[in-house]
Amino acid sequence: MTDSEVAASLGRSYEAYRSWHRKDLAERCAVLQRIADLHRQHSVELAKLMTLEMGKPISQARTEVQLSAAIFEYYATSGEQLLADEELDIAGAGRALVRTAPIGPLLGVMPWNFPYYQAARFIAPNLLLGNTILLKHASNCPQQALRIEDIIRAAGVPEGVYQNLFATSGQVAELIASPELQGVSLTGSEKAGSAIGALAGQHLKKCVLELGGSDPFLVLPAADVEKAAGAAAAGRFGNAGQACTSSKRLIVDSCNWDSFLDAFLAKAAEWQIGDPMSEDTRLGPMSSLQARAELAEQVDDAVAKGATVHLGGFIPEGRGSYYPATVLSGVTPDMRAYREELFGPVAVLHRVDSVDEAITLANDSPYGLGSAVFTDDEKQAAYVTDRLEVGMVGINTTIKSAPDLPFGGVKSSGIGRELGKYGLNEFANKKLVRTI
Repeated sequence: MTDSEVAASLGRSYEAYRSWHRKDLAERCAVLQRIADLHRQHSVELAKLMTLEMGKPISQARTEVQLSAAIFEYYATSGEQLLADEELDIAGAGRALVRTAPIGPLLGVMPWNFPYYQAARFIAPNLLLGNTILLKHASNCPQQALRIEDIIRAAGVPEGVYQNLFATSGQVAELIASPELQGVSLTGSEKAGSAIGALAGQHLKKCVLELGGSDPFLVLPAADVEKAAGAAAAGRFGNAGQACTSSKRLIVDSCNWDSFLDAFLAKAAEWQIGDPMSEDTRLGPMSSLQARAELAEQVDDAVAKGATVHLGGFIPEGRGSYYPATVLSGVTPDMRAYREELFGPVAVLHRVDSVDEAITLANDSPYGLGSAVFTDDEKQAAYVTDRLEVGMVGINTTIKSAPDLPFGGVKSSGIGRELGKYGLNEFANKKLVRTI
């Protein structure tokens, strides 16, 4: 897009906001339901586009499309409840309430790893609110970006309310600086989040930043080892490990070390690479050769400094950006794999001798997104949960997104929340109405 085309898109968004946020709530909810229905109606086509453009195995791609549909449907069916006025219990005379209102045009900058889901969790609550949306998708997902726009328009969203942008980073900066734009949401890398956050702060714009993660997965003394091993493998190798909430650091109490290592290696070996269009494939290619090369450098650095490779750890022969399911142990702070996010199918196992040591190691990270705690001891689970420096904790489960559950982290994992009522409130004007 040219600079003038991008500027014109923002102008249309601003004009469309004037009428869109005044439409009856029931009408906006009906549009969201139609978007959900169209996702389901076209799920086969949408899943194939995802597999084609970013390599997700087709069965996992269909699951993502269904989750995206569920997000639109959640806001469609819960809209009246979510936007209901909140009566306040006040000390003074009269009455007071808080009304949830829109703020205007917003910009979303979205990633490639969950192309429909991560767009849906930004789009759905804000269309419900009455905000208008400009969305810049990842450059390697152009067909999906266009299909999302097609579906939203086919559902009856008026002209200008939702627009796809093929924009540059410089054009994104110009948009954030524009007075008409009221907020920006980014899902991406820490580097991108820092840049967007700085621009948002400079121009006094609300921002939500969902960034990286290096999620700890704690296997404590009272854990069901077999259950933990299966969950850890699925949590680490799904989407070829290219997920911010992937179980990247497996922290195992010494009493379970041998049994968990054996069980986990057996589960990890089931994740074999293959054609992502095949229904039987669990581990598809990474998103690019460049991404694979960076992951391989991180693994090679760890091995050169003494880490042990239990499985995988090599670039396979042949075409494609495949990398096998890989398991490392003996990773120490002088290795890149200790603090950097491994955005691919590589699991790092750490052995600890106590629950407190597990907590210390789990918190020894610049990130604080999700986590998993496996134990059948409820008191121990509560003790650990209160001490983990993360935004989300799963007890005997990994973090799995759902439309009504808040998603987000702390530290370098970002700012703000998405999904549920918390995601709705991020770009809302919580307007006080006082009556005497």
